[in-house]
Amino acid sequence: MSTQAAAGGVPTTAAPAAPDPRPQLVERDGQVLLAGGRCRACRYPTRYVVPRCPVCGEESDPADMGPGGTVFSATVLRIAVPGRRPPMVLAYVDVDDGPRILAHVDHGDQAPAPWARVRLIGQTPAGDPLVREEPAAASPAGPRGAS
Repeated sequence: MSTQAAAGGVPTTAAPAAPDPRPQLVERDGQVLLAGGRCRACRYPTRYVVPRCPVCGEESDPADMGPGGTVFSATVLRIAVPGRRPPMVLAYVDVDDGPRILAHVDHGDQAPAPWARVRLIGQTPAGDPLVREEPAAASPAGPRGAS
């Protein structure tokens, strides 16, 4: 769609809006889940529904994943970021039976430990995924598969 620029009447074309890159969450049966995709052939999970698997190239289908997950890594941002109030606790979360996502952690100003169990609880006011740490008894002793 062309419009006339205010200075000089030069035609311009409005760029299409970019899609929101954040993972999409849905609520089903009272649980918040990641609405992603899964390959029909190799079962590789993706944060978004994609037509073809990025690993094997086969077709993918929509899939809901979570609501639980395991913290891979976490940090606390104590500096001001436009539109956000410090401190902000962020974590990379390996969603159960799903991909790794970046999420805000809903608890004070302390980062959860690696391997801590978390649960998707919704979104921040800005639309970012939000998780809450589960009680310590639910945390595994170490890396996936460790005894």
